[in-house]
Amino acid sequence: MNRPFRAAIAALLMGLPATAMAAADIAMHRDPGCGCCEKWAEQVRQQFGRKVRIIDDADRGALQRRVGVPADQASCHTAIVDGMAFEGHVPIADMKRVLAQRPRGVSGLAVGGMPLGSPGMEVAGMKAQPFSVIAFGPGGRRIYARHG
Repeated sequence: MNRPFRAAIAALLMGLPATAMAAADIAMHRDPGCGCCEKWAEQVRQQFGRKVRIIDDADRGALQRRVGVPADQASCHTAIVDGMAFEGHVPIADMKRVLAQRPRGVSGLAVGGMPLGSPGMEVAGMKAQPFSVIAFGPGGRRIYARHG
């Protein structure tokens, strides 16, 4: 998808009333059969109070490229929420903050890999690994939050 087309879609989405966008389902594309994705989706469902459609997607790489996920930040699922992309086990508080702030040049957040202790990757008795949430988009990349 070319840059002008993406910009037009973003402008269209930003022009929608917030109430129309807030009611939309959340689409989560995952590697087929991945169980931790369901744990993350359940947390998102509870925190956002919205339905999460889980889509088994054997070619998620195409979606990741289309929404601009940096290749080194790939994980097991990609969610689209109110026009923003969320790659991997992004904490819900960070998602809500970026959606509320809509920082210029940011089209999504990513947590690369599957860090132990991140949302959906909690394991009883195991210490959480520290991880960073990366903001990405036309404005480049930067650390958005650190956890652990």
